[in-house]
Amino acid sequence: MTSESPHRLSSDPAPQVSLVIPMYNERDGLDHLFSTLLPIIGAATESFEIVVVNDGSSDDTLQRLLDWQSRLAQLRVIDLSRNFGKEAALTAGLQHCRGACAITLDADLQDPPELIVEMLARWREGYETVVAVHAERSTDPYMQRQLSSGFYRLLNAVSEMRFVPHAGDFRLLDRCVIDAFLQLPERTRFNKGLFAWIGFRPYLIKHHRPARTRGKSAFNFRRLLHLATDGITSFSLFPLRLWMYVGTVIAGLAFVYGSFIVLRTIVLGSDVPGYASIIVAVMFLGGINLFSIGVLGAYVGRIFLESKQRPLYVVRRAHEPSATAAANESR
Repeated sequence: MTSESPHRLSSDPAPQVSLVIPMYNERDGLDHLFSTLLPIIGAATESFEIVVVNDGSSDDTLQRLLDWQSRLAQLRVIDLSRNFGKEAALTAGLQHCRGACAITLDADLQDPPELIVEMLARWREGYETVVAVHAERSTDPYMQRQLSSGFYRLLNAVSEMRFVPHAGDFRLLDRCVIDAFLQLPERTRFNKGLFAWIGFRPYLIKHHRPARTRGKSAFNFRRLLHLATDGITSFSLFPLRLWMYVGTVIAGLAFVYGSFIVLRTIVLGSDVPGYASIIVAVMFLGGINLFSIGVLGAYVGRIFLESKQRPLYVVRRAHEPSATAAANESR
């Protein structure tokens, strides 16, 4: 490593700060990632370690990480046996980190790593968690921005928890926050909600999010929708209660309409029912029944996953920095 990186080595028994970075197919951005992070680490007074979780990448991300590790004594690589998803990979990184605090960030650096300096300053002031919030998301597609805003409005409306809109995974967590987070046993995880649930004193830093310059996001619409569903079903029972209310209203309307038909038949005699109205009613009520069963199934599915008690992830191997890396670093 060049002389421009006078940072401390991971051989320190207890690094003060852990950078936790989950990765999936990020081979093209690794050089940019480390060349950006190392000067920031070098200028800090705290000792650092970098914990990268390779979340089952299908490209040569792991090999490139190991190449970097041979030169960078602070780099620890946790290689998962397959792709378990970002929420599980982030949890794996927090379980393996050793710092007095951890800073979680994405490998694409859309969240400016220069904020690490301010995060650490706020941590020294006594804040137990520091969260980077997107002040605006003009670099994201219009529809994605609208769906994201709508999701947070809906989640805050139906949940007893209060969620900060557009808060990403770029945040600093004190060791007490990490320990509390790791005590939560959920298998189906919505980490932003879990961080909100455990509480502690937060400090919000608003920033502008630049466009992604390398690679492309692995989060397509289907995965984002799945994550949104996990968020709502993890922190709200409102969808279940909603269909109880809908069923009550429909039953009440059916009773009123049935009473009207009975009275009209007594007064005016029998009437030939309309075929169209029957079909519309059957299809309408059938659709509501299917939708409500689907909502119920989402909650039952979560119970099924939790009941199996499978581990959240499986580690193929934890690659620790070698003595050779430390020697190269000290030159």
